Amino acid sequence: MKLTRITAWELPLTSHETYYMADGKTCDTTLTVVVRLDTDTGLSGWGEVCPIPHYLPAYAKGVIPAIEDMIPVLIGADPVGPEALMERLNKHLIGHDYAKSALDTALWDLTAQAANLPLFALLGGRAVKDMPLYHSITCIAPDEMARMARDAFDQGMRQFQVKLGADGDWQADVERLTKVREAVGPGPLVYGDWNCGADALTATRVGRAVAYLDVMLEQPCATLEECAQVRSATGLPMKLDESAHDMASVIAGHQAGIMDAAALKLSKMGGLSNMRRIRDLCLTLGTQMCIEDTWGSDITTATVLHLGAATPERGIMNVCDLCHYVGPRLAPDLPTRKNGRIPPPEGIGLGITPDPHVLGQPAALFD
Repeated sequence: MKLTRITAWELPLTSHETYYMADGKTCDTTLTVVVRLDTDTGLSGWGEVCPIPHYLPAYAKGVIPAIEDMIPVLIGADPVGPEALMERLNKHLIGHDYAKSALDTALWDLTAQAANLPLFALLGGRAVKDMPLYHSITCIAPDEMARMARDAFDQGMRQFQVKLGADGDWQADVERLTKVREAVGPGPLVYGDWNCGADALTATRVGRAVAYLDVMLEQPCATLEECAQVRSATGLPMKLDESAHDMASVIAGHQAGIMDAAALKLSKMGGLSNMRRIRDLCLTLGTQMCIEDTWGSDITTATVLHLGAATPERGIMNVCDLCHYVGPRLAPDLPTRKNGRIPPPEGIGLGITPDPHVLGQPAALFD
């Protein structure tokens, strides 16, 4: 099998609710890039990457130029066994991991199709029937966030990410965590996420004020050292996100004692090949995982659901149905949430069918 053509689309994804985060970060309409790799056998593999502006070192408009630079390595290459080709791409173009992540997903899709297997069969085999989801709540007025939490709870959700810090008011953040915790009652998992937007003092004040509650903190500060300071001062469990992006950083977070859980994200880690290795490391370290991506629609969601389904239950904190939060839907045949859980697609490869009418005209074509 040989790669013969690469097609890329750029599509705006609009959030159903404007998504406010700490430090001025927002998600309203973001650009996602969809990639299709065609082969001389007639098989096609799909990938997607959707960077959030001002979030991580990734730029949506940089994806297609990066792919264009990699065309000499890609066209004519055998896509079966993604890690070998990804190694060649890493030597050809250093960095730009977010752009490579969409290619890596498409290579895994092709490899699974060539084997006539669902993707999860190549990632360790199906370990679970379905996975728990978390529901992310935009950082707005505390009472409105509590209402959103209750609505999601009534639909079966039992894990809640509470965005903090959008207004720089630490006492409002205390109220946000308190009211969401009260809204969903005892038992469900509730964690407050600053997305690196707090200083250690502010996060400590919030953490100490809610320390009597059953809550967890997520990535309050930009550095491991500051996060460790907050963990020590508050005694609350902690989840790492932005600071856990490769093998070395995951090990460093574990050694610092601040990685009760970690967010594994496709584009942050450079694709499924790297993410699978980090998944296995987290299983060894005893770290629970949120298996997801920064943003995206059905193709990204399908990818993380396959990795989640191939992960032993002891390692799964949750997954994320990113396509639930945005429109348009790119592949309507993707499974949807039910009672706070979601299964992977059952078909061959990614097991979904992107809608050509939604994709529209390509932004680039290379052959």
